[in-house]
Amino acid sequence: MIDTFAFLSLNPASIHFVKNTMTIRLTTLLLLLSTLVLGQQKIAFDPKKSATSTVQYQTVDLVFKVTNVSTDNPFDLTFGAIFTDNNKKTLSIPGFYNGQNEYVIRLCPEKTGIYSYQTFAGLSSLSGLRGSIQVGKNTNPDIHGAVTVASEAPQKFVYQDGQPYFALAFELDWLFALDINDKNGLPKTTEIIQSVKENGFNQVVMNVYAHDVSWKVADNVPAQYNYKKPPYTVFKGTNEQPDFSQLNVPFFQHLDRVIQHLHERGIVAHLMIYVWNKKVNWPQMYSAEDNRYFDYIIKRYQAYPNIIWDVSKEALDYGRCDIPYINERIEHIRRLDAYKHLVTVHDYEYCSREPDKIDFISIQNWRSDLYSLTLEAYQRHPNKPVMNIEHGGYEEGPYSSFTGNYINPEVCLERNYACIFAGVYSCYYWQNTSWDIVIHDALSPKQTFPKPRFDYYKHLQTLFSRYNFNTLNPYKPKLTTNGRLGNDNLSSSGYPLTDDKGLYLYFVPGDNYNTNVVIPKPVSGKIEASWFNIFTGETHSEAPSDWYIFKSYQSPWKGQSAVLILGGK
Repeated sequence: MIDTFAFLSLNPASIHFVKNTMTIRLTTLLLLLSTLVLGQQKIAFDPKKSATSTVQYQTVDLVFKVTNVSTDNPFDLTFGAIFTDNNKKTLSIPGFYNGQNEYVIRLCPEKTGIYSYQTFAGLSSLSGLRGSIQVGKNTNPDIHGAVTVASEAPQKFVYQDGQPYFALAFELDWLFALDINDKNGLPKTTEIIQSVKENGFNQVVMNVYAHDVSWKVADNVPAQYNYKKPPYTVFKGTNEQPDFSQLNVPFFQHLDRVIQHLHERGIVAHLMIYVWNKKVNWPQMYSAEDNRYFDYIIKRYQAYPNIIWDVSKEALDYGRCDIPYINERIEHIRRLDAYKHLVTVHDYEYCSREPDKIDFISIQNWRSDLYSLTLEAYQRHPNKPVMNIEHGGYEEGPYSSFTGNYINPEVCLERNYACIFAGVYSCYYWQNTSWDIVIHDALSPKQTFPKPRFDYYKHLQTLFSRYNFNTLNPYKPKLTTNGRLGNDNLSSSGYPLTDDKGLYLYFVPGDNYNTNVVIPKPVSGKIEASWFNIFTGETHSEAPSDWYIFKSYQSPWKGQSAVLILGGK
């Protein structure tokens, strides 16, 4: 039977439990919650309190304490609730076991109004509980709901509330580890995510868990920044001796805090559920233990609006699994995820063969001719967004780690621009945050090493806050520069984006002396031109000038890559 004790966790909500005609109102104290540290905050019910409300896109935990669980494994108990909104639309949300005889149903209301619900369970005392939650309008300017694919532009992302989402990702595989031993807060996580946020990044690519890297790392990494070989795993026991039959609930309670913090900062958690090259001891594929882990991730994290599912980093690269296995894992996601979050697989070998199974394409392209090959991928998948999740650039830091092929900060930035001007999204790597070395305070004045150039990406995000990426498309040039007639090339060199309505952006590499543009004549016969410095964010405007075919433009910053912006009326 249910104990006469219940909790509301993480976020404010109004919850009414109804059983045998008795109603208990559980109220959150908004002022109290606002002063508490991040974490699984639990508030005992008080029937004398009046109910309060939650808002759209905020996760709410309905937590039930049971006296005992009559099952061999508490993680395997069927439990969930069916929610019904004002329009009679229903949502079936699976619950999950949270340890200590607690079961949780985690809800994220997507609409305003009243949600009523009724639980179902394989345990009679958890079944048939009814209640309702009143939901107000979201007012947080950083939160826009889940990321989806734009219906009017299927190669672009958009938030649930209709705002464009220009995805600019930052790899932080070991983010789970930074504050796992700090029960009072997330100081290291907060500091690195502040650096991520203030420099324009709006997505973190992260592992649920990773253990160690397989490449040589500098041997002088300070202990406070070295997170390799954590003495825990996602299962009970250690990575060396795991108990696959039981999940490590405290680990996931901490991961809740991390995902929630990202959500509060308006940052997407691109969550890679498996990783094969980080020395994790995984259970056998398709086994009950494997299914239990995978399904638990989907049940526990689906209510966070900022989630993107990624089945596995470099899924097919290490001989661990095959395409049928990945297909079967995706079926698990589609069956369990009530919120229908986007799904991808960090492996183009998979994405190229099974594009209909996923919501966007992930590629990994390190080639010198990055732009041309990325544009080829964009054109090959006209109905899905594409992200080059690794372009081979891993910016150097004070402690050498995986170097890829490019480590210079300026070259790494230019490769991101090459991806974006080919119409796809990109991801940034710094060697001392992407893997088991995490310098959470890299931008602190106390550091004496050269700072990573996170700031370059703030300018990139600024550029596409001015010019809506969702309205821009690349153009593939002909094999030869045209004879100054027509406009199918748009320019003699550089990489163009256009909205086909008179706006043209060109990424012009630093080795260009100038570029010649070939665009339709504006009605006014005049062209307005400006330049954007990708390294400083500085802009330079030119006086309006007469249009003519093959018009020449030269960057004001000699020898530096820049963006040329043209418009005419």
